[in-house]
Amino acid sequence: MREREKAAEAASETPRARAAAARRIVVKLGTNVVMRDDGAIALGRVYGLVEAIATLVSQGREVLVVSSGAVGLGAQRLGLPGKPKSLELKQACAAVGQSRLMAVYEEGFEKLGLRTAQVLLTEDDFASRARYLALRATLASLLELGVVPILNENDAVSTRELESRDERGAPPVFGDNDKLSALVAGKVEADLLVILSDVDALYTGNPQRDRDARRVPVVSAVTPEVLAYAEGGGARGRGGMKTKLEAAAVATASGCHVVIASGRTPGILEAVVAGEDVGTLFLPLRTLTGKRRWIAWAALPAGELKVNDGARAAIRDRKASLLPAGVLGLTGSFEAGDVVTLVGEDGHEFARGIVNYGSDDAARLVGRRSEEIDGLVSKRSYDALITRNNVVLL
Repeated sequence: MREREKAAEAASETPRARAAAARRIVVKLGTNVVMRDDGAIALGRVYGLVEAIATLVSQGREVLVVSSGAVGLGAQRLGLPGKPKSLELKQACAAVGQSRLMAVYEEGFEKLGLRTAQVLLTEDDFASRARYLALRATLASLLELGVVPILNENDAVSTRELESRDERGAPPVFGDNDKLSALVAGKVEADLLVILSDVDALYTGNPQRDRDARRVPVVSAVTPEVLAYAEGGGARGRGGMKTKLEAAAVATASGCHVVIASGRTPGILEAVVAGEDVGTLFLPLRTLTGKRRWIAWAALPAGELKVNDGARAAIRDRKASLLPAGVLGLTGSFEAGDVVTLVGEDGHEFARGIVNYGSDDAARLVGRRSEEIDGLVSKRSYDALITRNNVVLL
């Protein structure tokens, strides 16, 4: 009898079991889950997932839903052929489709005795630290009230989320709901993020083209080798496997388990929370504090500092502050307190941090020694351009 108890206890400590025991869960539903192949909403599939989520809530778990599909549903409602291409048309489709999308969730959860709340987000809700904290407080209050938050990008009014780059060439904070779901998971300190799309797992190659492609059941870290497995996005959705892997990297860095699985498979959510070997499980790496998560993933960098190899090694290996002497140059217009990216001599980003000086003063300090600061800036605040407690390695 004791041996059986030991075996059961050991089984409960498996990675799948730990993920299945999650108390706070973020479920991301992709466009190809919400919609059928003919472009209409997949009511049966969505209601099946709604029922599974309601069961989780009845078990005392907290669930947040990040749902795509507004643009696709709007295009279908307007009778447009295929995916809208212009920004204006995408926004119009989002405005039409979002109300239809939310109506489906409201009706489905209401029939099961649950209340929902629509939360539409733009990049500014993450780029601003104050708004970031306010959003976290709002989501926490909704969960305490037993409400199921339904989150989506506010595509009807935002622009950067529908485009891959801004006028400076910088990527958006989130350009798709995969990344948004990861940011939300980190923000609410979720135990598990389940990303459901029309692919059933990560494979070593494209299984439609490569007969030798194998499912990857567990990923301990999103390495360059793992990223090399990814290919492009689907016909309707904005994200592909690459964005899902990037989202997994963000969420696991926040201490969250991640499962990528097919939302078109009946009972998939139940299988995930039962600890079954489905999809691909990504293991949590570490837990960053809320502030450091914001620096690393949520804030929109206002500029860039290029540092020499010595400064990069000091930051990476000794957790040192960034002194002016280690900076080779800068780009962008920023103020003290903004987040900037740090790139090495090779031009690759390796860290982000909160800068202590605005870009005008920082430009005067490039390459200078700390004892020269007083004569170069109007007000000396720090010896370092970025202090060690405000630097996050990526």
